[in-house]
This record gives sequence, structure tokens and C-alpha cells, in this order.
Amino acid sequence: MSQDIRDFVPEPCDLLALGEPTHQEPAFGAVRNELFAQLVELGFRSIALETDRVAALAVNDYVLHGTGDLDSVMTEGFSHDFGALDANRRLVAWMREYNEDRQAQERLTFHGFDAPTENTSAPSPRSYFEYARDYLHVENLDIAGIAGDDLRWSRDEAILDFALSMGTSPEAERLRKIGEDLLTKLYARAPELIARTSRAEWLRAKTHLDAGLGLLHYHWQAAQPLAQSDRICLLLTTRDTLMARNLLDIRSVEAGRGRTMVFAHNTHLQRNGSTWSVGDTSANWFGAGAIVDSLRIGSYHFIAASLGRSEALKLGEPEPDTFEGFLQHRITGWGLIPATEVSPARTRTDTLPQQGYFPLVQATVDGADAILHITG
Repeated sequence: MSQDIRDFVPEPCDLLALGEPTHQEPAFGAVRNELFAQLVELGFRSIALETDRVAALAVNDYVLHGTGDLDSVMTEGFSHDFGALDANRRLVAWMREYNEDRQAQERLTFHGFDAPTENTSAPSPRSYFEYARDYLHVENLDIAGIAGDDLRWSRDEAILDFALSMGTSPEAERLRKIGEDLLTKLYARAPELIARTSRAEWLRAKTHLDAGLGLLHYHWQAAQPLAQSDRICLLLTTRDTLMARNLLDIRSVEAGRGRTMVFAHNTHLQRNGSTWSVGDTSANWFGAGAIVDSLRIGSYHFIAASLGRSEALKLGEPEPDTFEGFLQHRITGWGLIPATEVSPARTRTDTLPQQGYFPLVQATVDGADAILHITG
């Protein structure tokens, strides 16, 4: 058992993915911060969190250049209410302090790698296409007039009821053609645009376009008339596919500067297929980590996480014959252990759906390089 992540970083390792089994236990964010600080000493120069990639651009501006202030970027730069988490605030503040007075190549960068969606809602692509339109100085293109009221896109019903989805509407088809045309223009004019602005500004415009086109595809998937389980599975698959593409884009930007730490739920990062079920609804899909690892574009290393007990989740002590019970006996406080040292065990059954806790299963352990366990 170790509390030093440097003992678990192989060579090569381009992406080190640290999972968490639930978003609702604050200890995971605190441990992540400590481990990222250790990784910086090994040449890691970026971190990517499970939050909206476009919104996170504001966080990165603050981290790199001090643009804005900490309160505003925590409010505007995170999705899924993750800006309210103390561990995230501490991370952003530490990265800003670290970057002061350092050369550009040594500075740390912050990324989100999620799509701008919740599982049951997705915004209009309007603002993303408008950003790219303005960057390209395309005149007489009324995107807002075509997209219409943002609420028609963002309301939960537009995702949960295929008949109310905007995904196959004439407006969506027109916006898709506009988005693809703007993307073509962005590439065609890249030499001129980068010379006039910068490569970073060009990439920012592309990030907006990718997000807008991804949203259109998410809405299109939501419009498919499927049974509820099939529908949820399709949306989960689509979201993780977008996350994987974002991770690959982030690595293409960061490859020349250093390695990247990724932090998200185990289900998004594990190598094996992910599963989810509530009542009669279930889904099986491959997460972003499984996709990225299978492509072998860079070296991917996955550390799964588990939790013993938690006051925040009202989660009690695990039974001794479960994976968590085995780890609870081996580890005090928190620690890292090679996955090969975790004995076969029973899957924990004392969790509730509202806790958002996904217990360790044999497939997750088999597909992990190491396990981070917090006793609670």
C-alpha cells in the first residue's frame, strides 16, 4: 500500500486516469489534488476533469494568465455544479499560484473533457456556432433566428421524450449544415486566421464548433423512438464517445508539453464495459477510457477507486467478503494498491442509487492497473 502515485506511473504513460466511484464523497477530490501535485514533479503539465470542455476554457484562462477572478471562474467555468466543490476550488487556486512567474512551457493547464450535457438535458448549439461565426467574421448569418428559443432544446422533455426532441427538426438539420460549413471554413482559412489571432484562438473556435456539432448529434440520438433502456444506453454511449474525442484532442494539444492526468467517474474511465441499472432500466456501454485505450494512440493507465464508509453518502462499513471490505482491512485512511494484489471478492450490495456509488466488480479490478481506496 502506498500514498505516492509516483510508484504507480509506468513508462511510457501519456494519460493517467484516476477514477472515483461516486461524485458525492469529497475525499476523492482532496486526494486527487494531492496526487496531481506529485505527478507535476514527474512532468505532468495538464489535468482534465469530467466537466464541460467549453466552459472550462474560462478556468484555463484564469490558471494560465489570471484572467477573471476565482469566484467567477468557479461559477462559470464548471458544469454539473462541480464548481461548488471545495476540492475543485483548491485545485484551481493551487494551479494559478503554481503558474505565476513560470515559463509558458512549464505552466499547468486545465481542461474539461465532457460534453456540455447532463444525462437528461442538453442545451441549444446556438451559442457555440455563434462563437465560431464571430471568430470567422461571417456576416449575415442569423443563427439565433434559426435555432429559435433555447428552452425548446434545453428542457428535460426534449431529451426524455423523443416526440418532443429537437433532434430531427428542420432547425436541427439547418444548424448541422451551418456547423459543418463553419468547420470547413475554419480549416480552410487556418493559415490566415492563426496568423491574425493565434493557434490557441483557432483551437478555441474549433472547440466551440465541436461542442455544437456534438450537441446536435446528442439531440438527434434523443429523437430516436426507442425503448427506455435502449434510449438511455444510446445517450450514455454518445456522451462517452464525445468525451473520448475530447480527450484525444486534449492530448494532441498537450503532447509536446507533457503528460495529462484525467479525473472522472470510474464508469467513464475504466477499460472494461460499463453497466448501470435502476429498476427495470439498464444500460451497457463502453466509456471514454475504454475507447481511448483501445485506439492505442498514447499510453493509457487506469487507477480505479473505491470507498469503505462515508458520512456524506450515509454509507456504512462494507462487509468483509466484498472488494471494499478486503481493501478496508488492508488500508488505513487512504492508499494505492496494485490491482493484481486485490483478491477475488463479492460485489457490495448495501448501496443506494441516489448515492451515485458504483461498487467495485471483478471486471473493473481486472481492467485496472491499480486501486485507490479511501476507508472513510
